[in-house]
Amino acid sequence: MMTFNPAQSTDVQISPRLYNYDLAPTQRAGRRWGTYNIFTLWANDVHSLANYAFAIGLFALGLGVWQIMLTFLLGSAMIFLLLTLSGFMGEKTGVPFPVMSRIAFGISGAQIAAVVRGGVAIVWFGIQTYLAALVLNVLLIALFPSLESLTNTSLLGLPLLGWISFICLWIVQVIIVSYGMGMIRKYMAYVGPTILTTMLAIAGWKFFEAGGSIALSTDKSLTGGKMWLEIFQGAALWVVIYGTFVLNVCDFTRSAKSKAAIVKGNLVGIPINMLFFAGIVVVMAGAQFEINGNIVTSPSDIVQTIPNTFLLVVACVALILVTIAVNLLANFVAPIYMLANLFPRKLNFRRAGLVTAIIGAVITPWNLYDSAVVIQYFLSGLGAALGPVFGVIIADYWLLRRSKVNIPALYTEDPESDYHYRSGYNRRAILALVPAAIIAIVLALVPVFAALSGFSWFIGAGLALVFYLIVADRDRTFTDVDGESIAVPSE
Repeated sequence: MMTFNPAQSTDVQISPRLYNYDLAPTQRAGRRWGTYNIFTLWANDVHSLANYAFAIGLFALGLGVWQIMLTFLLGSAMIFLLLTLSGFMGEKTGVPFPVMSRIAFGISGAQIAAVVRGGVAIVWFGIQTYLAALVLNVLLIALFPSLESLTNTSLLGLPLLGWISFICLWIVQVIIVSYGMGMIRKYMAYVGPTILTTMLAIAGWKFFEAGGSIALSTDKSLTGGKMWLEIFQGAALWVVIYGTFVLNVCDFTRSAKSKAAIVKGNLVGIPINMLFFAGIVVVMAGAQFEINGNIVTSPSDIVQTIPNTFLLVVACVALILVTIAVNLLANFVAPIYMLANLFPRKLNFRRAGLVTAIIGAVITPWNLYDSAVVIQYFLSGLGAALGPVFGVIIADYWLLRRSKVNIPALYTEDPESDYHYRSGYNRRAILALVPAAIIAIVLALVPVFAALSGFSWFIGAGLALVFYLIVADRDRTFTDVDGESIAVPSE
């Protein structure tokens, strides 16, 4: 990735507290992410273990085939719109999310948005690595049955075999990240087709096992108002799952070749790919229910039933590869940029990746995953707060500034610069964010609002957007200094 230093071609005094190579805007000439690369973001991320568990859960709740397909159609249409809007911001500016946040929140206030996004990601990085380790355990025991004895001894709540699997996957991810975004792009390009083919094969195998038919619904099928509530809540929750990505997709689209590449990649990767994903889910869940009346909770449950060792190994490897891909995309890159933004003089991409990985292991994510309090209150609460952050950023960038950005000013502490505001904080943005975040968190966590909890992200985002438009300083003038207008030496 080629970047430019605004100080080399403008009169702006660049602050080392706000700038390093990894935080710098990308050069147009150095952008390598085309339509296929954008597509593979979603080809990998959609087919994660957590997403399958969520989608199969809709079947367990009583939604049938057409209801599940409609749920994903509605959800994916909204995700496509949000990710495209957010992706365009990265393509125009070439900057990562923590720097993008400086536009609305100020050069110092941006840390609020970056830390909320990065903090959630670090926890999920550890959890996803643990989930991948569970699949690796299945693979190792299938190949070497004697290793099952290592599950009888545990340390800090994790069996010895689990430690071996977790550490191995931890090391693999650290190695990939140490080579930067270019290596992540290449990894996505190869893994995407692999997981699509593998999951399609597993669904086909289950369909064959079920005698060429599937159950279209469970015995407790929903109808009427309850059915529609679950459909709309399911669609909203599907958007919430991507609420983190909606914020920091610019970390990837900053390297996109064009807006057209983003639109095309998103179109194939989101609505089309997500409907394909939904089809795989209904076939796997429906076929298993047709066979024995059981409802599976994740693909790993189905994988363990594969009688052929070779096919079992292939399926396990594919699930491990895609879980690593999801971790790199959703849970590794965001905290890397967060840490680089916090300590730009000490942490580059590689060092920040190592710090992220260490924190993700030290928190013993397997214990967090087993804690309903952590999952429901900490992660769900912070997740709900991400909606208001997005609402403020969208209102500021698209509705007030009309996408006008003074990129060099994002890296200066000059009190007269566009994004200094007052002492580096846009108090109006924070004033809009706080009440909207409180309302979103209350709706997400307080049982009395259970009917609205699935919509907390949307409500929070909408309120923050409205609040910000009410309190924003409309007398400010906005300048548009694009990277295209800056002469940049190659690095």
